Amino acid sequence: MNASAPSPQEILLAEPRGFCAGVDRAIEIVERALTKFGAPIYVRHEIVHNTYVVNDLKAKGAIFIEELADVPPGATLVFSAHGVSKAIQEEAVRRGFQIFDATCPLVSKVHVEVAKLHKEGYEFIMIGHKGHPEVEGTMGQLDSGIHLVEDVADVARISPLQTERLAVVTQTTLSVDDAAEISAAVMARFPQARSPKQQDICYATQNRQDAVKVLSPQVDILIVVGSPTSSNSNRLRELAAKLGTEAYMVDDATELKESWFTGKARVGLTAGASAPEILVKQVIDRIKALGAVSVRKMPGIEETLKFPLPKGLKLDAQGVALDVGESRLHEQN
Repeated sequence: MNASAPSPQEILLAEPRGFCAGVDRAIEIVERALTKFGAPIYVRHEIVHNTYVVNDLKAKGAIFIEELADVPPGATLVFSAHGVSKAIQEEAVRRGFQIFDATCPLVSKVHVEVAKLHKEGYEFIMIGHKGHPEVEGTMGQLDSGIHLVEDVADVARISPLQTERLAVVTQTTLSVDDAAEISAAVMARFPQARSPKQQDICYATQNRQDAVKVLSPQVDILIVVGSPTSSNSNRLRELAAKLGTEAYMVDDATELKESWFTGKARVGLTAGASAPEILVKQVIDRIKALGAVSVRKMPGIEETLKFPLPKGLKLDAQGVALDVGESRLHEQN
């Protein structure tokens, strides 16, 4: 690599990057609700953790709230992609809102597993970040019996009421390597603990981290497009740094600093699962303005998964609601 280059020469794009199926679905739920029912549509918490996406939906008529008391009676409410606790679900029903749940199906899978094993008498150890809405939603599936661990040191501090029936679950947007390290510590202390049936960390998070592992050794600097609140975006920057590559995370192209690119011939570029491609294109344009002359896409996994929308949001070409029979016909055509 040419460390003496005065400005960037080439941009290498990670593949895959940007939106995943859960994010696509969540945004489409809000947009379809706006089309079908009109503004405003209320959304509990940021629908996904991206400033551009949230501001775009605000401009279209979405109102983002944290407390259900801020939603007027009879309004349409969307739960964010991160999921919510049982208490929030029950309060929303009690208040009589029309509810559409945009929880990522991969998060919902964890919720279902927790409910199923709880009935069998299990307690849980959850690997995740305190205060993250996904963690609050998963832990809030039960009144008690879920113990949060954020790092290996936490594993020694937890005190389950019993150790015969313990199950491990994880936040879906963690670092694959960090989660594996913490999980190993859990299993070392509680050898009889039950691991998740399948890896809880979502396919999109894993794919984007795998792409960064391939990309990082080939570049002088890595730029991650993602908002500060985005867990999976933060993990991408941390991963590159652990691999010895200078790495920065930016919300958009305006946050790029020219000084970062001095002497950096080859720039790697990726985006978190909640960052839209338009922001990636703007970052590319800015790096080109600094001197980059070529853009090359790295080979990688092509993601084709698509999650179905909740019932009641089917639209025809004119944005008119369809009944179930018509919507099936519409989809087949």
